[in-house]
Amino acid sequence: MPNAVMLDAESLGADIDLTAIRNIVSHLDVYQQSTSEQACARLADADIAIVNKVVLNAETLAALPKLKLICVLATGLNNIDLNTAKAQNISVKNVTAYGTASVSQHTLMLMLTLANRLPRYQADIARGEWQRSDFFCLQGHSTLQLSGKRLVMVGQGELGSEVARLAQAFGMEVTFAARPGNEAEDKRPSLDELLPTADVISLHCPLNEATQHLINRKRLEKAKSSLLLVNCARGGIIDEEAALEALREGNIGGLAVDVLPTEPPINGHPLLTALANGEPLNLIVTPHNAWITPEARQNIVALTADNIKQWQYEAN
Repeated sequence: MPNAVMLDAESLGADIDLTAIRNIVSHLDVYQQSTSEQACARLADADIAIVNKVVLNAETLAALPKLKLICVLATGLNNIDLNTAKAQNISVKNVTAYGTASVSQHTLMLMLTLANRLPRYQADIARGEWQRSDFFCLQGHSTLQLSGKRLVMVGQGELGSEVARLAQAFGMEVTFAARPGNEAEDKRPSLDELLPTADVISLHCPLNEATQHLINRKRLEKAKSSLLLVNCARGGIIDEEAALEALREGNIGGLAVDVLPTEPPINGHPLLTALANGEPLNLIVTPHNAWITPEARQNIVALTADNIKQWQYEAN
């Protein structure tokens, strides 16, 4: 049985059971965090590297002739030098669809929160405006009834399809946009065609050349002033500064993101500054935690164990 090393177990959380992996390897060394430099020493005798965000670049992989398999505890593979791995006959496996229920739930939460102007009303209550009101309720911020409204989805994979199903339960009209960069061959309408009539846009597509700043200043100028914009995909798909400007000027109705271009945002970000300054905006930022339900994180372990079993079967 192979030896395995997990380099950044902290990304899964202390409450996650690793038994499914331990049962199919001869030994599992678990490190809570690792740098790329530490990875070399820690993986020296490993057949299997299990990582989430630790970068395994060409130099690191070249120093690990014994390594045979890299299991990524996520969908994205951008932290692995895939060309070097292939050249060294190292298999690379990731996990997909582990958090569909978790992320779709979070997406709908953001959508509902924006629609009901929760950030604005919570701020009003914190300032005592309800307490001082002459009327029994506050009506200062117009809410949006989702039933009958158009939701434009960018991304029709498993996650996007589940978000669409949940939105339809609220009576929304769901339309999927053509894949960015493939509009000429895609039979679905383009985002530009759909944008002027969209009440909500939800992004569930990868970040690539075609989707970098997909939602930009020019496109936002075509949007309804009531548009709600939700991004639970990748930071950078929205031009966040342009979206913040549109929100401040009343050209869109709400903005919610679970992702930023740099994570963690150690050098700050305009959206975080707006929140810290208490600007009266229908704005939500969550810390890339749409995926973190215990069920989703435990599913990552199960799927990783399946990947190891599949690799063992293929190796034999």
